[in-house]
Amino acid sequence: MSEDKKTLFINGKEVEFTDEINILEVIRKNGFNVPTFCYRPDLKPFGACRMCVVEIEGRGIQTSCTMPPESGLKIQTNTERTRRIRKTVLELLLANHDRECTSCEKSGNCELQKYAEEYGIREIRYAKKKEFAPVDDSNPSIVRDLNKCILCGACVRACEEFQGHAVLGFANRGSKTVVQPMAGKCLNEVDCVYCGQCQAVCPTGALTIKSSIEQVWNVITNKDKKVVAQIAPAVRVALGEMFNLEPGENTIGLINSALRAIGFDLVFDTNFSADLTIMEEGTEFLSRLEKGENLPLFTSCCPAWVRYLENAHPDMLNHLSTCKSPQSMLSPVLKEILPSKMPEYTRENLVVVSIMPCTAKKSEAARVEFSKDGVLDTDLVLTTSELARMIKSAGIDFRHLEPSKGDTPFGGYTGAGTIFGASGGVAEAAVRTAYEIATGNSLSDIDIKELRGVHNRCRDVEFDVNGKKIVVRVVSTLKEAEKSIQEIKKGEAKFHMLEVMACPGGCVNGGGQPRSCDNSLIKEKRAAGLYKEDKSLPLRKSHENPEIKKLYEEFLGKPGSHKAHELLHTSYTNRLKGSYKDFE
Repeated sequence: MSEDKKTLFINGKEVEFTDEINILEVIRKNGFNVPTFCYRPDLKPFGACRMCVVEIEGRGIQTSCTMPPESGLKIQTNTERTRRIRKTVLELLLANHDRECTSCEKSGNCELQKYAEEYGIREIRYAKKKEFAPVDDSNPSIVRDLNKCILCGACVRACEEFQGHAVLGFANRGSKTVVQPMAGKCLNEVDCVYCGQCQAVCPTGALTIKSSIEQVWNVITNKDKKVVAQIAPAVRVALGEMFNLEPGENTIGLINSALRAIGFDLVFDTNFSADLTIMEEGTEFLSRLEKGENLPLFTSCCPAWVRYLENAHPDMLNHLSTCKSPQSMLSPVLKEILPSKMPEYTRENLVVVSIMPCTAKKSEAARVEFSKDGVLDTDLVLTTSELARMIKSAGIDFRHLEPSKGDTPFGGYTGAGTIFGASGGVAEAAVRTAYEIATGNSLSDIDIKELRGVHNRCRDVEFDVNGKKIVVRVVSTLKEAEKSIQEIKKGEAKFHMLEVMACPGGCVNGGGQPRSCDNSLIKEKRAAGLYKEDKSLPLRKSHENPEIKKLYEEFLGKPGSHKAHELLHTSYTNRLKGSYKDFE
């Protein structure tokens, strides 16, 4: 190799490295692997679990996740010493672990279980823990089981590095060390925003999604109920991973067929109400621009972001769009209007189940603001991962289903609705429509790539609207959103719209998606799948959707009308003082 190339040796093979932050990344990029619990590419290296140890000539045993690569290093990943250390770590973890694997939510998807099998752990030489702590299922989205925690710290870092929170932290010392909310409180007693990123990075069953699967089966098997589904944009490019398909492969046709095979009566696409959201939010944005009031406008599609504002910055709620999220728009449309088109469906017998990439959608659905006469608009929420489990338990051969289309009305959508699932997608969809309504002209290029990007967590894009410079900002993670809030409070903000998604990369990387924490490129592939569908559709602007036009003509009148506000808009609550619960 030439002298300007940096190389090291892995198991006797000379390999090149460039800007990798640690030896572990170099090892993985060159076809080798070492196990790890605590390392996640999107989080800072921690070196807590000691599973990723390697043996380096002249330096002995080192943790590969914390050591930067250097030219000339000679690394062995699978020596007698490294195997012995890893097996000892596994035994110690298992001795202190609730090993009821068959009843664990992450059975089959647990890294501790996986490595115990790979390293042939059949007997534990250490005494088993005898006392177990109670399971905390108080949170509407996340279940915390302290007995399955291996103290890797991934959840603590995800909460702090992504959301700027300290909902979870280490407490006590030595053998009494635990990860828990402040002062040992339950997870619903602290300012958790329900984003689910903690459980997404958890390698065991210590943090899991609060399951709604049995409740959904109960309504499906109830002959007195009509059960309909709505499917969020990001689900279609991730669910296939649970069936060994490539990340980003669009499986919406297969999902439609699978839901019908499970027993759903009708299947709608939340992309439709994403288009509806743009009509309402775009109108609201243009109205605020004209009046110069409550700018910048904050998008309101992400329930974790909404809850964060309610908890931490209620003084900024006037900036938040009054529009409900696409989930919470489609459900009341179905319950109010579907019975008039299909008499066999009534508000009393209709059950709406939404399929979402997001754990926070479970808490959103339970908000009293999204109900009528004590009946929730969205009855139940399944995450992408939960739906995959239902498909498997129903014995459905997902990959070999015949694809089918969703139902209408309230199912047709444009490409603008599809891209809602990626960071920047809501803003791009809004600009496509708001620009044309405001100017009467078509955008020269509706692929606004400057707004896109699942890795860049903050970007500003400027547009000329009738001679006025309009700046749209896109951020993902609440930690990044907090910086924008501080700019506004200091009077330094130069943007007019702020799109916020709490999960890094947007909904494609939501807390309810299949786990992707060992590969930071997966969310990029999922986003690419959404933009590919957008590109392939004949209509790509929300205001061109014929079903949206018909909904306004027959029922809503026009965007921003009194009827539209009754059905599609809401208000939010100051939760900074008193209880943080949503169910007051």
